[in-house]
Parts: sequence; structure tokens; C-alpha cells
Amino acid sequence: MTIDKTALVTGANRGLGRSAAVALAARGARVVVTHRGDAAGAEKTAEQVRAAGGTAAVLRLDISDVSSFAPFTAELGGQLERWGASRLDILVNNAGVGVFGPLETVTTDDFDTVMGTNVRGTFFLIQSLAPLLAQGGHIINVSTSLTRHTSPATSVYSASKAAVEALGRTLAAELGPRGIRVNSIAPGPTATDFNGGAMRDDAGMRRVLAGQTALGRVGQPEEIGDAIAALAAEGLHWATAQRVEVSGGALL
Repeated sequence: MTIDKTALVTGANRGLGRSAAVALAARGARVVVTHRGDAAGAEKTAEQVRAAGGTAAVLRLDISDVSSFAPFTAELGGQLERWGASRLDILVNNAGVGVFGPLETVTTDDFDTVMGTNVRGTFFLIQSLAPLLAQGGHIINVSTSLTRHTSPATSVYSASKAAVEALGRTLAAELGPRGIRVNSIAPGPTATDFNGGAMRDDAGMRRVLAGQTALGRVGQPEEIGDAIAALAAEGLHWATAQRVEVSGGALL
């Protein structure tokens, strides 16, 4: 990656978002860290970004609240100006929610929460930030390996991420004339606090999941962050409308 890029990572107060922010900073990016309400977590990420040699700013953003996107975009523009930058180079759409349950237990509120956040929020945030994206910029949407294989009680979450992948492919065509790439990265089972930290803390679940991967273990958040930074690198500037799975070979 060329030094001095500007990046925004949504939901960067923990987990994969934090790892992506730190990995981008280690490769020369100035990173805007967003959070929905966990300011302390976001500040911890900012500290790690600075420790990695980067520059960080923390902004609040709730991607389920589309009405907040216009003022957020203005705030982001102001932050870029303070950095002496006119454009955003990298947008990582990591923030999202997961509500899990079998068919008979999913409520309309559950469905609307997942789709409203993961699909509606992601789409309209891209719409709002597109004018700030630099010529040759890059959008990376965080998906899941569950769009390729299946797991019980994940239907709505998986469907929301499949929709995000489809949005990404179409937006790659729409934004391509500006040199903007749009790709999806699809993590497999990873030891974060997502879904209550089950894949990090439940030893039995980790053993089962490890037995289902070619590499024989659950992934670490830093490995996903490194993959996101690698996908954003200049060496992959010809790749767009792609889905890159980083799952250790889950359920092949």
C-alpha cells in the first residue's frame, strides 16, 4: 500500500474492525475508527493504531441509523481536512449485527434488525460516502464464509451477507469508471467476541469448528485484519467485484 492513505473502518472498536484498523495503520494508512457507542473500545483501537505507526481519529457512527449519515459524512470531511486530505481512499464496511436462531424462533424484529443494519445500513453508508471516495479508492465489505456453506440457525445473517456481496458486485460496475474497486472479504470461524464470544471462549465449539477446517483451527482476528489490508494493497489494484474467503478452508 502506498504510504499516507486515508481509511475508515466501521465497527472498529473491537474484533475484526480493530484488527483491520491496526493492519491498515501498519501499512501506512491514517485510520478513522468508528463505533456505535463503545467510545472506550474505539479509543483503545486508536491507541493500537498509533502504536503501529499510524494516525487515528475516533468518530461515532451507528450504521442502523441512516438519518445520521449526512452529518457523519460532513464530520468525516472535516476530519480529512484536518489531516490535509481531500479524499477517503479506503472504506471497510465491517460493522454489522448477527441474530441467530432456527426458522420458528426468528421474529420480524430480528429480521428487520439484521437486514436493516447489515444491508440497508451498508448500502446507504456507501451512497453517502461515495462522493468522498478518491479516484482509485477501494471499498471492502466484510461478509462471511456462511454465504458459501451452511450452518444451523444462521439463515437471516447469511442472507444479509449474501446480499452485501451482491451489492458489492453491482457497485463495482457502477463505481468502476472512477477507478473505485469494490470487493468482499469472507471470514470463517474467528476467535472474536462476536455472537457473545462463543468462537473465542467455548472450547467445545472451537474443537468442532477446528475439525471442520482444512488448517485445523479457528482463525485469529489479526489474520482477518491482515487479509483486509492485503486486499487494499496496490498490488491487487486490478481485482474488483471479488469475494475473497479467509476461513482456513472451512467445510470444503
